[in-house]
Amino acid sequence: MPFSHRLPAMSSLVILGMALSACQSGRPAAVTTDRAALPTMERVALAANSCWFKSGDAAFKPYRLAPELNSFSGRPRILAVPRNSPESRPMLVVQAEGSPARLDAFGPMMSGPDGERIKRDVLRWAGGATGC
Repeated sequence: MPFSHRLPAMSSLVILGMALSACQSGRPAAVTTDRAALPTMERVALAANSCWFKSGDAAFKPYRLAPELNSFSGRPRILAVPRNSPESRPMLVVQAEGSPARLDAFGPMMSGPDGERIKRDVLRWAGGATGC
């Protein structure tokens, strides 16, 4: 039975940002990050590739990134698949849906020792952060 881990929606941050910007009259509006599913997953995919796969991170060394961003289902996603057997079942799936994006991460890696770190990284990158 796959383990599913629902990640909190970013909508409360968007609403908070709009409320705060409404209080600051006379200032130009801040540039906001596009929170729709596809741009969110594009940000996550770029950061994951750099920070998890290309950096030599030990937790991701046995895997390769398999991005599936052009999804007809409306759920762009990235997969961590076994490096030497990319057709095998994914060990990690991170996907988004809607606008603002609702993120979901599941698979064996989420129930392992790196699950919390994966969750924190994905949420940070979805919010616009770029660092590892």
